[in-house]
Amino acid sequence: MLIGFGCTVPAVMATRTLPSERDRKMTILLTPFMSCSAKLPIFAFFIAAFFPGHGGLVMGGLYILSIVVGILVAFLFKRTLFRGEAVPFVMELPNYRLPAAGNVLRLLWEKAKDFLERAFSVILIATIIIWFLQSFDFGLNMVEDSQDSILAIIAGWIAPIFAPLGMGDWKICTALISGFIAKESVVSTIGILFSGNIAASMSVLTAISMLVFSLLYTPCVAAIASVRRELGNKWAFGLVLWQCVVAYVIALIAHIIAMGVL
Repeated sequence: MLIGFGCTVPAVMATRTLPSERDRKMTILLTPFMSCSAKLPIFAFFIAAFFPGHGGLVMGGLYILSIVVGILVAFLFKRTLFRGEAVPFVMELPNYRLPAAGNVLRLLWEKAKDFLERAFSVILIATIIIWFLQSFDFGLNMVEDSQDSILAIIAGWIAPIFAPLGMGDWKICTALISGFIAKESVVSTIGILFSGNIAASMSVLTAISMLVFSLLYTPCVAAIASVRRELGNKWAFGLVLWQCVVAYVIALIAHIIAMGVL
């Protein structure tokens, strides 16, 4: 889970060391709640635009929130999906020796090849789909304005769902959809759709909701591909749906609290 603060993909793969299948599944489902480094550009972008004098406080609060939500979800899982006593974790530490360069390179190649063969195919397909949806309309004509694209129209359909969070703009929903491919793309998409004038186009309340939702909603497609490989399609789809629901509820609570404060 500590590795998850860097990237969810290696964190999910690292759960293979856990001897208990129950603990391994539970850890995989909890790890995406840890804020990976790919979300830092989103935090930095909104903090610079809306909270320039309180960057450390906001950033620290987001990380603490991710940990608290992970703990609460862990208690929920322990009483529902993963009942029973946990298996005691005992790790035997080997004698540490300087590894041979050949063994290190061979291991790196095997792990990289394994990731490219299984996860990259999913990433490539998802990227192509998003590109197609951003570039064409329902008549399969290439659009000049992204507002006329299939992705924008779909985002417009789901925008009313996010209206209670102050995020009922199709542009925001488009950015969240693009964030499914890579969280860094949320910033670039917002910058393009809002013409770089985000502070004048979005309120502080919306920024708070956006920060909280981006912190907790579904991880990127690479992480989902890793979960799918470890647990199967059902668990991967369930994780996406579950994290979106949790993110929505927590963002709504944060939005309501912020309305009362501001």
